[in-house]
Amino acid sequence: MRDTILQGLETEIALSEASEITSNLSYILSVIRKHLDMDVAFISEITDDMRKIEIVDTAYPDSPLTPGHADPTEHTYCQRIIEGELNEVIQDTSKNHITKVMPITEELQIGSYLGAPIVLNDGEVYGTFCCFSHTPNDSLNERDLALMKIFADIAARHIDKQLHKKQEDNQIKKRITEVLNNHEVKTVFQPVFHVDQQKVIGYECLSRFTSTPYLTPDIWFQQAESVGLGEELEIMAIEAAIDKMSAFSNDTSFSLNISPEYVINGAVERALTQHILDKKIVLEVTEHAQITDYRAFRNAVESLRNQGVRLAIDDVGAGYSNFQHILELGADIIKLDISLIRNIDTDTSRKALTAALIAYAKETACEVLAEGVETEEEFHELVRLGIKKIQGYFISQPLDLEQAIHFQCPEFN
Repeated sequence: MRDTILQGLETEIALSEASEITSNLSYILSVIRKHLDMDVAFISEITDDMRKIEIVDTAYPDSPLTPGHADPTEHTYCQRIIEGELNEVIQDTSKNHITKVMPITEELQIGSYLGAPIVLNDGEVYGTFCCFSHTPNDSLNERDLALMKIFADIAARHIDKQLHKKQEDNQIKKRITEVLNNHEVKTVFQPVFHVDQQKVIGYECLSRFTSTPYLTPDIWFQQAESVGLGEELEIMAIEAAIDKMSAFSNDTSFSLNISPEYVINGAVERALTQHILDKKIVLEVTEHAQITDYRAFRNAVESLRNQGVRLAIDDVGAGYSNFQHILELGADIIKLDISLIRNIDTDTSRKALTAALIAYAKETACEVLAEGVETEEEFHELVRLGIKKIQGYFISQPLDLEQAIHFQCPEFN
């Protein structure tokens, strides 16, 4: 019977590993404890002469062994098993000359015990993978230990990934913190051209990071978000842009890229009202940014709109666009994505979709801005379709502050 169970367990291990179920260490502990008919299973980490319990699975909810529980390693079985002082299989702790006198045996009511070191890829011993019962168990044997070691290896792979991710996150957090502390963000300005007025009427403010290693702005913001510094970095970028706006005339508009969650929690409004009251501000939220609560976002934007701020939906028409933000938010400006603009002068489908969006904008009293315009042919086709605001390399690439202040836009017929 035991052999049949063990064969089934080995199959389950293989299937679990293939489907990545083993990434859940609690699941691993539960499986081994139940298959070996033990009372408690746990994973421990050993550091600085302490044994700390990381995860526990127990048949008894009132077990004194809980995550975070720590003991000096000299008081535990774990360190002695790692050092080879204790056997990895202990059928009856009362008959073992070491365990029978250890206080922890009585404290945790350990009658039988199985333990296997968790060894990481680099050969370092992380801790132990252990099971115990409150009663002796003469049936525990080397085959059971072999299974324990299989699970310990699976746990080691998962822990390796966790540690690697933690190390990466720490490196990212250090880089982001340095950027925040040293204000290592630069604002560049991409002109927005008005066809009828034949002049630049505003700029999109874009962030550039001067620190190394070189990463594109979207990666900086994504990484900051992944380590809990997304809000700080975004607000710093907004404030850096605001700080430069006084160099332009008061009738110039400025677009700022924002994340919906920082509008909802009030961070964007605090940054704007604290630093600027007399500039024409447009907040851009990309069409693929997730908004979990449209009502909360609309309420927050309404407060900003009452202060003269306008809302633009960016990346409209991109491959991942579903137009949900357009329908839910009632934006003031629709920005057509470069993927829709590219070769619009020769692509019938792009022309048709653009014409439909222009018609929608007229019905809903919002403006359309075409971004990513790179050729004269694209420019003239967009003008023919009725678009008045153009942005892209055909007008100008992003400019630093001095270039933007003195930028003279050529006339386009």
